[in-house]
Amino acid sequence: MRFVSFNDGGRHGFGVKVPGGIHDLGARTGSPDLKSWLAGGPAEIDVTGADPDIADGAFDYLPVIPNPGKILCVGLNYETHRKETGRPEAAHPAIFTRFADSLAGHGQPLVKPDFSDAFDYEGELALVIGQPCFRVTEAEALAHVAGYACFNDATLRDWQRHTHQFTPGKNFPRTGGFGPELVTPDEAGELADQPIETRVNGVTVQSARLGQMIFGIAEVIAYVSAFTPLSPGDVIATGTPGGVGFKREPQLFLKPGDRVEVSIGGIGTLENSIGA
Repeated sequence: MRFVSFNDGGRHGFGVKVPGGIHDLGARTGSPDLKSWLAGGPAEIDVTGADPDIADGAFDYLPVIPNPGKILCVGLNYETHRKETGRPEAAHPAIFTRFADSLAGHGQPLVKPDFSDAFDYEGELALVIGQPCFRVTEAEALAHVAGYACFNDATLRDWQRHTHQFTPGKNFPRTGGFGPELVTPDEAGELADQPIETRVNGVTVQSARLGQMIFGIAEVIAYVSAFTPLSPGDVIATGTPGGVGFKREPQLFLKPGDRVEVSIGGIGTLENSIGA
C-alpha cells in the first residue's frame, strides 16, 4: 500500500494512492494527518476497486509525514561516500538531525538561499516509524517500520562546514525532499538488492544498491532507539551513496531551474526542481 499526504486547494489531508488519484483516508477516519493515523495503531484497509476521491493532478504532494516529531539522519553510511569524504571508519552510525520545516514534498521546489552557491544533493532511503519503540533489538526493529520513501537530504555545504557539526547546513527551510509516497514494507519487498539512483537534469550522479549500507536499517533503528524513544511518524534517513556534488571534479552544485530525481527500486521516484 502507498500512503500520500496532500494539499487539496488549501486543505491538508492524507490517503491511499489508488489508480487515478487518492482515496481520502483522512476524511473517512477523522484523523487530521498520517502521523496521527499511524499513532492510532494498525487498521485494516481495503481499497480494492476503490474510486479516487481526488484525481491525479488535482492535488499537491506534501512531505510524506509533514509534521514528524523527530527526523534523524545517518551520515557516511555507504563506503563510497565515506571514502570520497576521507572520513575514517567508525564503529557506530553518525547521527544528525533535521527539523520538520526543512522538508518539501514531491514536486515542490527545494529552495536555495541566494547567499550560498554550495547547494548539494544527497539521494537516500527514508523510513517512517509506525509503532513506538525504545531500546529495541535488531531482531525486533523492522516490525516497528510503517514504510519507506525517497529522500533528498540536500545540503548547504558551506554552512555544513562552518564547524564540525552538520546541523546548520542541513536545516534551511524546504531543502529536504521527502516522498512521493510512504510504501508499506509488504509492497516495498526485499530492499537489499534494490537500486538507489540520483539524477540531476537527467544525468545520473549517484548509483548504488541499498544493501551496500555500512549500517543496515535494523541496526540503525536499534542504535537510534537505544538513546531516544521513537514514535509513530518519526523519520530516519539512512544515508547517501558516493557521487555527491562537492566531491566531484569539477564540483556540481544545484542552481535555480535544475531538476533532481531520487529513484529507489520499488519505492518510487522523488522529483524536485530547485528554486531561488
